[in-house]
Amino acid sequence: MKISARNQITGKIVAIQPGATTSHISLELPGGTVMMASITNEAVADLGLKIGQQATALIKASDVMIGVE
Repeated sequence: MKISARNQITGKIVAIQPGATTSHISLELPGGTVMMASITNEAVADLGLKIGQQATALIKASDVMIGVE
């Protein structure tokens, strides 16, 4: 499969925290950094996501925001 998103990061799923409509998926990257994605519960089921499974985060964003107080 070819995808236009250039930022692709592969890691291992270390946690799946389901919520009412979305789940938070924690992906451990090489080197130990953990990133989180929020996806629908339906997508988790459709993809058959499981802890320990290898997965790729595809990042396509026009904005990245940071805030401080």
